[in-house]
Amino acid sequence: MVSHQNDVGTVKLEKVVIRFAGDSGDGMQLAGDRFTHEAAALGNDLATQPNFPAEIRAPQGTLPGVSSFQIQIADYDILTAGDQPDVLVAMNPAALKANLGDLPRGATLIVNTDEFTKRTLAKVGYTADPLGDDTLTDFVVHRVPMTSLTLGATEPTGVGKKDGQRAKNIFALGLLSWMYGRPIGGTERFIREKFAAQPDIAEANLLAFRAGWNYGETTESFANTFEVAPAVLPPGTYRQITGNTALAYGLVTAGQLAGLPVFLGTYPITPASDILHELSKHKNFGVTTFQAEDEIAGIGAALGAALGGALGVTSTSGPGLALESETVGLAVMTELPLVIVDVQRGGPSTGLPTKTEQADLLQALYGRNGESPVAVLAPRSPADCFSTAVAAARIALTYRTPVLLLSDGSIANGSEPWSIPKVSELAPIDPAFEPDADETTPFQPYARDPETLARPLAVPGTKGLAHRIGGLEKADGSGDISYEPANHELMVRLRQAKIDAITVPDIEVNDPDGRAELLLLGWGSSYGPIGEACRRARRRGVPVAQAHLRYLNPLPANLGTVLRGYRTVVVPEMNGGQLTMLLRARYLVDVQPWTKIAGTAFSAQELVGVIDAALDGSIEDMERDKSFAARARATYRTATASNGSNVARDHAGGN
Repeated sequence: MVSHQNDVGTVKLEKVVIRFAGDSGDGMQLAGDRFTHEAAALGNDLATQPNFPAEIRAPQGTLPGVSSFQIQIADYDILTAGDQPDVLVAMNPAALKANLGDLPRGATLIVNTDEFTKRTLAKVGYTADPLGDDTLTDFVVHRVPMTSLTLGATEPTGVGKKDGQRAKNIFALGLLSWMYGRPIGGTERFIREKFAAQPDIAEANLLAFRAGWNYGETTESFANTFEVAPAVLPPGTYRQITGNTALAYGLVTAGQLAGLPVFLGTYPITPASDILHELSKHKNFGVTTFQAEDEIAGIGAALGAALGGALGVTSTSGPGLALESETVGLAVMTELPLVIVDVQRGGPSTGLPTKTEQADLLQALYGRNGESPVAVLAPRSPADCFSTAVAAARIALTYRTPVLLLSDGSIANGSEPWSIPKVSELAPIDPAFEPDADETTPFQPYARDPETLARPLAVPGTKGLAHRIGGLEKADGSGDISYEPANHELMVRLRQAKIDAITVPDIEVNDPDGRAELLLLGWGSSYGPIGEACRRARRRGVPVAQAHLRYLNPLPANLGTVLRGYRTVVVPEMNGGQLTMLLRARYLVDVQPWTKIAGTAFSAQELVGVIDAALDGSIEDMERDKSFAARARATYRTATASNGSNVARDHAGGN
């Protein structure tokens, strides 16, 4: 925390990172979300990163059941939710143990002492109470009996003990709201509205919220309050938004810009389900949502809707995309516009359902049989999901192609301020459906626009435009079934040429003084950590350039020139080096990977170390050592030899 103190005991901060942590049933996401809303209302710049347990209901008080919500608020523009929390609210021993390693020395700990019992301590492996020994000597610790104080506050309402205890997250929210000068009116209105059908529960939560605020006001434990001033952002109307919500809004907007109904055919899957939830609220904008029995049915319905003249969309994650590959191939063959949203998560198979990863890039590009090219885009942040969704729909409708949009768990669940665009400034999308025609002229459904190479689209039932459609190879022009070798090669190359012809903007490089010899190139959610790392390096006088890819297929036309313009190019990505491999193959440039496959996003400080290693020439050795292949084999052999089992008890470390 960067700060200075004024005369009245309020410490002014430029920024602060706060993390709420507790059981998955403790309401940490709700408390964090409300704090976020009030920060947005106050005008701070902000970024959030929730962290959900992978299990639907892990045993209470265990490490796998810990849920957390991190927010950074600042009086200037920020790019990430912060590397390390300055303040940790720990609701139980599991929350403390799971998050303690992330705290910097001097951080503030607010601990719910009521939950530190022999039973809960033993459940997470504490042999002694860390609140009573020297475990926490490096931190500023506030011991607060949140559960009992909450029960005392809610007792006048007559709610039961169980319902009273549930409000302890709101008590914590009240305390943090007092500490950081957050307005309380919005949260009180939210509580009344949320529990409007249960007046006693609403009153209990209001009393808990005020009790938390009053505890901070009256206790002598807290010597100061803190103030983070509003950020100076470009003029506009802002709202806080998550990536999934922004993506849904982008799809709704694309439908309006094209004058088409939007049809989402999908099957719920973490972390993409919120797209379905949000789109289901917008029937008034011509949106239809269909929850299918599985991913195959979902994408099949979406493709059928595209054939019928709607903007067809499906949303999924990596495992679902694997199931949908055959239908994506059908969309390629039929040359129908289809938007496929893949919110990436840790894999393979079920993998890490609630954790983030960027390992679906090669699947998006090549995960189908035959030569089956599609356009691929990736947003860089939660707010960027809106414009990326509009761009994906525009490409799909203009070029008659499936478009894969690669979001990820970090973007989907994270939030930041979004500058709401003016509708009048958004360019319309022309779906250019074929009008009725003279039935005496044979329709050529696979004739092509000379510029885009897109085929004409005729909604079934359009007069004079009857034609067949399906997965068998089409004859050039007529669309008849064709097994001719020469025709097949022509059609394969035409479909590829159509994707290659998609107009995408040149990639822009952020190289403030033009002296950098090192370029950090990213895609997807690595944008924020890379950008913050470059800022920190430049403040130390280290010149470094940054560039970021939204369009992954086709790639920007000037990318090769940009890559060859720097002595060293490093690509940080949350996979085993997929984009690095593609760039090396295409441009014959010695791009260096920096990989991470831990289910967590990059931190800015981690990438500052990458910048230093790239400049001193040690990055290649560091990346090779970081693969852990040799260490994993050695650990496995040692473990199996010592325990006589075929299962290694100790696993190699992560990044």
